Amino acid sequence: MSELERIIHDDSNGLDYILVGEIYLPLIAVPEEKRDIGFFGSLHRNYLKDYKSGLYSYLTLTGKLWTYLADLNEQCVERRDFLMNQIMKQEGITEELKSRNQMEWVRRANNVRSRVDEIILNELVYV
Repeated sequence: MSELERIIHDDSNGLDYILVGEIYLPLIAVPEEKRDIGFFGSLHRNYLKDYKSGLYSYLTLTGKLWTYLADLNEQCVERRDFLMNQIMKQEGITEELKSRNQMEWVRRANNVRSRVDEIILNELVYV
């Protein structure tokens, strides 16, 4: 019996295959994403696993999952910063209040942060 080649190339689909045991498996490299998926990306990944398994499988198999989650996390952080600034300005939570009454400023800022996080989770993460 002749020796099988370790790596072969299929011109019909442009893929290379490697011999593993008696089977040729495709050599597919998933592009590496350098960005972190962060808090919101992790929550969305778990949501996709539990409730949108088809989309999760598609993104995983095409190698787009990490990029998708990193992009979503960036959108969430930008939206959070924008909403925090807007609401704090509307409610008069200023640096002057912070210097005058720090505990009041922390209480009100935490309240805004909780509301903004709830908005982001409902609008971007759990959809």
